[in-house]
Amino acid sequence: MGGPAIYAPTMVQKRRVGAESSETRARIVEATEQVIRDEGYAAASSRRVALRAELPPSLVHYYFPTTDDLLLAVFRRGAEQSDAMIEAALTSADPVRALWRFFSDPSRNALAMEFVAMANHRKAIRAEIARHSEAMRDRQAQLMEQLLGDRLADHKVTAAGLSLLLAAVGRTLVMEADMGVASGHADARASVEALLDELLPPEK
Repeated sequence: MGGPAIYAPTMVQKRRVGAESSETRARIVEATEQVIRDEGYAAASSRRVALRAELPPSLVHYYFPTTDDLLLAVFRRGAEQSDAMIEAALTSADPVRALWRFFSDPSRNALAMEFVAMANHRKAIRAEIARHSEAMRDRQAQLMEQLLGDRLADHKVTAAGLSLLLAAVGRTLVMEADMGVASGHADARASVEALLDELLPPEK
């Protein structure tokens, strides 16, 4: 019989990445979001982020080996915040109108538009936005179906269609208002609110 078998390694050891619970990691993500808001996503280089976070660039690379890793972390942080706001709307006393107010709120538009721009050039960002959007729309549609039931059919609209309508109109109003466009905005807002008044009891 021969000697003991010698096994060659079959896997390359993965590069160590900093823990997700690290305060330094959170600081880097926050700094990246600030750079994106202030200067646009194209400015979010590791060196620029390190400067904003007051950290050495090597630490940015330690926690985020690639630019996509960093941008995805910023998107997921923002998505978690948006999800919490949407969930608060959906569990409020008047969830459909609360959701409409969320979609037409301009406070998060600048960052959202930067990620839409990123999605045109970065497949990983595009895939994550699509996954998140599908999941949230399904959640909204399920609740609208439970709340409105046959009233949706009476108005020839589906729950998923109403969810998309509120999101599309609300975000368009915000996006155009940021560019100084206001034509048709009052009419569109009034049309959506009239539809909600027909579907739901008036607000007290």
